[in-house]
Amino acid sequence: MAGSVANVGGNLETMEFGEARSALAWWLEAGVDTAVQDAPRNWLAPAKPAPAVAPSPEPVSNLAEPTSETLAELQQWLSSSVQLPLASATARRILPHGPEQAPVMLLSDSPALEDFTSGQPIGGVAWALALRMLAAIGLSGEQAYSASLSCFHSPGTRMTEAERKACADIARRHIALVKPQRLLLLGDGPCAAMLDKRLVQARGHVHKIEGVRTVATFHPRHLVNRPLDKALAWRDLLLLMEDES
Repeated sequence: MAGSVANVGGNLETMEFGEARSALAWWLEAGVDTAVQDAPRNWLAPAKPAPAVAPSPEPVSNLAEPTSETLAELQQWLSSSVQLPLASATARRILPHGPEQAPVMLLSDSPALEDFTSGQPIGGVAWALALRMLAAIGLSGEQAYSASLSCFHSPGTRMTEAERKACADIARRHIALVKPQRLLLLGDGPCAAMLDKRLVQARGHVHKIEGVRTVATFHPRHLVNRPLDKALAWRDLLLLMEDES
């Protein structure tokens, strides 16, 4: 009744089963079909912002550039850094191999499919030909240090001028740490990056990179497809091995 105050559904402290069922039936009849809070809620108040969710931690990667003190440090950086040119989630790394202070260092372009399959900067039939080229100047494959301008096999990716310059800077640091007696640039890519010239312009001349006697020639993969150029490559190898005196 108006003006009277009473508990709905009976005394809550001594409510029995029948009273509880009666109270529940009353609430159902009133249209209540969900649980409510014990404390009153201001439904017109603005919603509280959701608590900030901390971002998931990124995978630990080598982000710092090496101090250029040792070749091993540079190789470790090449194997793990995500800041290298052409680095991506899908690109596969092909790492350099060979001895420090090698009689000759081979610098090729980005690894192709057969290089990736072989797991080295020059692979497959191209590497077999490279071994014969080395043997022709009295060297074995174990005596050569082999590296790529970029250590990533990334099909369909074209290197920009900025990426080529960054790769050239890394290659110069690489050469300085390997300390090879001679350097052989294989193909257009390394010539463009290291000498700012096409292979056709760089061939037939002796260059100096980081103080190392340098000659440019065809990539062995090119020679596999164009055997007639092997005679020209042989001249390049003779030029590479000439005495500097």
